[in-house]
Amino acid sequence: MRVCLATPLYPPESGGPATFAKALEKGLARHGWSGETVRFASVRHLPPLIRHTVYGWHVFWVARRSDLVLALDPVSTGFPALIAARLARRPFYLRVAGDYAWEQGTARYGVTDSLDVFVAKRRYPIRVRALKALQGFVAESAYRIIVPSRYLARVVHLWDIPRRRIHVAYNAAPELPAAKTKSPIDGAYLVSIGRLVKWKGMRATIDAFASLEDSSLTLVIVGDGPERETLEAHVKEQGLEGRVRFVGQVSRDEVLGYLAHARGFILNTRYEGLSHLILEAFSLGTPVATTPVGGNPELVREGETGLIFSPDDVRGITESMREIMGNTKLTAKLSKAAKAHAAEFTDERMIDEVVRALALPEA
Repeated sequence: MRVCLATPLYPPESGGPATFAKALEKGLARHGWSGETVRFASVRHLPPLIRHTVYGWHVFWVARRSDLVLALDPVSTGFPALIAARLARRPFYLRVAGDYAWEQGTARYGVTDSLDVFVAKRRYPIRVRALKALQGFVAESAYRIIVPSRYLARVVHLWDIPRRRIHVAYNAAPELPAAKTKSPIDGAYLVSIGRLVKWKGMRATIDAFASLEDSSLTLVIVGDGPERETLEAHVKEQGLEGRVRFVGQVSRDEVLGYLAHARGFILNTRYEGLSHLILEAFSLGTPVATTPVGGNPELVREGETGLIFSPDDVRGITESMREIMGNTKLTAKLSKAAKAHAAEFTDERMIDEVVRALALPEA
């Protein structure tokens, strides 16, 4: 079986689709399958619409010599890949790792609702409704939809997709290179990693950090995005220039270095499908404090594999930070349990589930 893989991201780009695409390429051979990847990066320099049209043709030519097409997002690669699959007369499959319409609506079109509210609500600006309709059309057209968590399976079902066509294949905790012995930051630090967008809650994380008494502690923020300038200005307003450090977007190895040497990983998010970063922190033994949203509860159990606080709860975030910094007995317990839990999320398990979904007859 030969798979045409349409992905929005691919290494050295960072992000969930890039990690998944690379793992799938390597894992298919174990089942006697092969794959050919069509990278959206090859057309990203072109103007909108033109880039999607050209990308669709790239997918079409690969699809002609493949047995099926698998797209790793429902809109930017999913829609052109669907058209290409139909032209090539190949079955189309889709992996959904998030709600594209909600992400774009939150970042660009003033949506403030949580994802749980968003999927059930109809009255939004026309551009948001158009994105919801488009991703729903692509999903409805797929033979089967692969999701990385039970939470996302429920979200996709609310797009009016029958449950029998939704298949859960959990993300894998990736193999990690040996961490560099030298910490990238002098002194103790907490780290928060992610795209700097509103739903990642970096402002509340900064406010919580400001309440800590230890002036020698640093908060490192890894990632870039449209909120960076606003967040940097907020840090200055709070008088935290020397204690909060923005390092921008860095390579995956550098991300892992920051994660490995941190006293704790703080993820104040209003949405996660199933976080690769949490799995990586688990594997590295770095204590995790995060929110009980999206797929997080499928990984983080309060007081067992991590600490939980409500989204944007400044007091709760501060208390989690204090626990991580001051309760060594607890953090040792969390690290041990989290490492054991991460060991269950293997590449083999993920690929087996993906192949099973692709090999099943049309639902």
